Amino acid sequence: MKAVRFHEYGDPDVLRYEDVEQPVPGAGQVRLRVAGSAFNPVDDGIRGGYLQGPFPVTLPHTPGIEVSGTVDALGDGVTNVVVGDNVIGFLSMVADGAAAEYVIAPAEILAPAPTSIPLPYAAALPMVGLTAWQALFDDAGLTAGQRVLINGAGGAVGGYAVQLAKRAGAHVIATASPRSSERVFFAGADEVIDHTTSKVTVAEPVDVLLNLARITPEELVALAALVRPGGVVVNTVPTIPTPADDDRDVRAVGVFVRSDAEQLAHLAELVDRGELCVDVAERVALAELPAVHAKAATGALAGKVVVLPALA
Repeated sequence: MKAVRFHEYGDPDVLRYEDVEQPVPGAGQVRLRVAGSAFNPVDDGIRGGYLQGPFPVTLPHTPGIEVSGTVDALGDGVTNVVVGDNVIGFLSMVADGAAAEYVIAPAEILAPAPTSIPLPYAAALPMVGLTAWQALFDDAGLTAGQRVLINGAGGAVGGYAVQLAKRAGAHVIATASPRSSERVFFAGADEVIDHTTSKVTVAEPVDVLLNLARITPEELVALAALVRPGGVVVNTVPTIPTPADDDRDVRAVGVFVRSDAEQLAHLAELVDRGELCVDVAERVALAELPAVHAKAATGALAGKVVVLPALA
């Protein structure tokens, strides 16, 4: 089969589109015929070697931690899916990923794919959708009537966070650049602040600050000052300390997204009910994945990119 792998850490040019052996599922695993995978910033960090500490991979390594596909073969003991099922999943950060024609996945992490969108596009949902859900509801405890400030709402996680927060009955304030502000409004934001031209301020303190942007620690501290006493700062960027304020009882939570098949199935149901929109900015062939990594390194990647082996 074809896959994209890197044999050493480094810049995007270490990625190779090459022939590899088709994997065989072990006990509790399935093999998926990949319909789509998706690029994530963490893929860049793993390939570049910056994340060897938390995510040690065995070289050569195939990236791609989000997948949609069809169950192709079953390992021993698998009972929750059958061959032919269309599924989605958030794969392990360290196992070989979905930038390939086939991938092995633990059966327990898989959820039925939404049926209302093309199967390849469903690869844009798992990790980023789970990140948004867990940050807002598991970590922040967001409820109806609260005010939430989503910093960096123009990215892939931000699009889901805005939709989910609005659906939960929150008042949503979002920061976005001019190139993504219309998309953020369409997702349901009540207010959109252009962070490129003005200081981020709010008319009233917010209950929740969700930071999704790579900003300086000082900038995050300044945003945290907009949170009301008793509120919460939730931060998805692991390289930035998450500031708490004990004097005002403002707690701090650093998000570490986890695979959760039940939550993922719920997100897929929301898609099929028309309550959650999956936004795909671009689709590319598997062989073009190195170019996606290179574009991301320049900061020019806008929105979610889905990688399709069928186009290769």
